Amino acid sequence: MLSETRSYRTGSEETVLDLTRDCEAFVRGHGDGLLNVFVPHATAGIAIIETGAGSDDDLLAALGDLLPADDRWQHRHGSPGHGRSHVMPAFVPPSATVPVIGGRLALGTWQSVCLVDLNVDNPDREVRFSLITA
Repeated sequence: MLSETRSYRTGSEETVLDLTRDCEAFVRGHGDGLLNVFVPHATAGIAIIETGAGSDDDLLAALGDLLPADDRWQHRHGSPGHGRSHVMPAFVPPSATVPVIGGRLALGTWQSVCLVDLNVDNPDREVRFSLITA
């Protein structure tokens, strides 16, 4: 298995960060297999969605409706609503697996691999790319 960890800075706002180019670069030239993208944080997730046409903003809006940034959460340290960031991985899981064929991601035309981060208290994220080849 090939594995690599990369660092990302998500900033002080909720974000959907497109990782597709980094995923493509990681698998390039490695034949067939499965790419697993994993974020080892309790408050972030990995989503495969369309980006650039407003879907990333729609995802953040939907998560805001589903998981409001208010004081209802029992997990209360950090910024207001921080507890919702600990619940989010139940909806946006911490990993995704993508088929790799001929050293290329087998994503659909409009699909992108994205890091989803609602936690404005921690702008530094690690993402682990792991490739199991056939």
